[in-house]
Amino acid sequence: MEKEQARAEIDKLREQIRTHNYLYYVKDNPEISDQQYDTLFDRLSELEKEFPDLITEDSPTQRVGANPATEFESAMHTLPMLSLSKVTSENEFETFHRRVCDNLGISESTQIRYVCEPKLDGLAIEIIYRNGSLERGLTRGDGFTGEDVTQNIRTIQSIPLVLREKHPLVEVRGEVIFPLKKFERMNQKRIDSGDEPFANPRNAAAGSLRQLDPSVTAERPLDAYFYALGAIELNGRDELSTHEQELDLIEKLGLRRVPHTRTFDGHRAVKEYFQEISENRDGMSFEIDGMVVKVNSIADQQALGQISRSPRWAVAWKFAAQEKITQLKDVIWNVGRTAAVTPVAILEPIELAGAKIKRASLHNEDQIERLGIRIDDSVVVRRAGDVIPEVVRPVEELRTGDEIEIIPPEKCPICGSKLVKEADDVYRRCTNLSCPAIVAESLTHWASRGAMDIEGLGPKQIRQLLGENLVKSPVDLYHLKEEQIEQLERFAEKSAKNLIESIQKSKNRELYRLIFALGIRHVGESTAKLLANRFASIKNLKKASYEELIDIEGIGPEIAESIVNFFENPQNQELLQKLFDSGMEPISPQKTQSGKTPLDGLTFVITGSLSVPRNTIKDNLEKYGGKVTGSVSKKTDYVIVGEAPGSKLDKANKLDIPILDQEGLVEFLKEKNVDIQWL
Repeated sequence: MEKEQARAEIDKLREQIRTHNYLYYVKDNPEISDQQYDTLFDRLSELEKEFPDLITEDSPTQRVGANPATEFESAMHTLPMLSLSKVTSENEFETFHRRVCDNLGISESTQIRYVCEPKLDGLAIEIIYRNGSLERGLTRGDGFTGEDVTQNIRTIQSIPLVLREKHPLVEVRGEVIFPLKKFERMNQKRIDSGDEPFANPRNAAAGSLRQLDPSVTAERPLDAYFYALGAIELNGRDELSTHEQELDLIEKLGLRRVPHTRTFDGHRAVKEYFQEISENRDGMSFEIDGMVVKVNSIADQQALGQISRSPRWAVAWKFAAQEKITQLKDVIWNVGRTAAVTPVAILEPIELAGAKIKRASLHNEDQIERLGIRIDDSVVVRRAGDVIPEVVRPVEELRTGDEIEIIPPEKCPICGSKLVKEADDVYRRCTNLSCPAIVAESLTHWASRGAMDIEGLGPKQIRQLLGENLVKSPVDLYHLKEEQIEQLERFAEKSAKNLIESIQKSKNRELYRLIFALGIRHVGESTAKLLANRFASIKNLKKASYEELIDIEGIGPEIAESIVNFFENPQNQELLQKLFDSGMEPISPQKTQSGKTPLDGLTFVITGSLSVPRNTIKDNLEKYGGKVTGSVSKKTDYVIVGEAPGSKLDKANKLDIPILDQEGLVEFLKEKNVDIQWL
């Protein structure tokens, strides 16, 4: 066969196979038998083997082809993958509905249109398609940065390598799951071969997608469903105005939209559907742990906005947790990095919601006293949100009289120091800030990826450093020597050098990482970013008043008070001084002489292909106080336009929003006194 003849037949076969994949996986309506499909696939494989230079990455035969990786790289999401706030009762859902109405300035009786979707219990992912071809697959990660699992994503048959419509950019979000029947069959095979079975479908899906060898992932029958869009740039399509339209587009692109999705006018119908989906839960082919409720109108979504890490326009209505009875054998007391001492129940092991449970949370001593729980009690245990095991209550009618009262410790179970419980605190706290447990947890948090991101310094290494009395606080990390590290178990000259370099490199992380690493109570990563952008330096943040802090959207009274108390503490002041004396120089958002960041209050949208990666542009605009969103609205101040900009440019022109090409962006940023070396 001539090469051009082969090329034509290959193109035709690929299109046929993609069409049949779409009919099989998305429409659930196959038109040919498995044998006929295999014939097409085998013919394509045969031709590609004969003409290897005609093989392309997006060919249906190329789902597994990468070598095993040594680790996963990280990448930022163009738009954050926000988590959802949760409700567990009708009253809590009605509170959510009232809050939506209040924020939109409408009556509670208004028939808001809600979209209801089963909450799939798997691993959240984002797939990025550029010009119709699969470019990258990311896990959710911390919501801002995920792990690049592209090669593993490519092995999942229900995820197309090429979309049915080609657009400049489509970011689609969904869930990788393990279908129940396939999970049971795979577990039986593992048992038959003498391997340990997987605990539950969710863990199996997460573990399979995070295999370093894509061929291992390919052997696992994973599936995927999609329920949202991230950043998009569309050719020849009108701007999407509802979530329903987003779901329709997902399916038209050739992706599997989340099944059993319904749309209702009014919150009462939503409550009825929740009862229906709860009753039908066990009949579904995959695990779900609740129902997601979303405001349908995108304009209303934008008006409602978000708080910290959760949108105000959506909520996860979780099912009641699964419960079982077992025996409480003992109670141990853990010490965390905030010095709080928390009780943990040691249980007679039980199987619950697909996992073996040996320990469970007792929350705090007030909860123990309120419920009257005793050692040797028969207790009801549940998995809160089907994830965290907790003791719910004792079964008093099963008591024998030999049960033992649980007495909270007076001294720290780790260091023996006195424990103190303030009147307004539910926890006893260790008074020794040098307590090994507190130090270990604090250092682990300090070195974690979301904080100072010190590669190679995990819990095991920290325990070694503490055991050798080499560190007592984060400051000590920056005075370690290579020869000290070399003496530790499993360290050699090269690994010791790498760890020291990683520690020294962390001196110049972004300011928000340092704020997060300090472990201020109630200050998570997203709040740390708010503080960094607002104050631009630790010096300014230290001087911030309660009133200044509470004026920041997303920071409430409890967080503001915690921040003020932290910086007023003399020991914390000393810690910060020693850190800066050791060479700590965090990268700060630059401020103008007026005390504001140059791009304060400005909202940007980026569309089209530019010579600089979008994440680089986004990061730097945010560094100087700007806000980058994924859609054009009246609140947008500037639209940054590259090649093949799509419909966002049309909408910007309709709304008379200023347009900046890359050259115009450079001039604009120069006028704003923004450093443009990254451009």
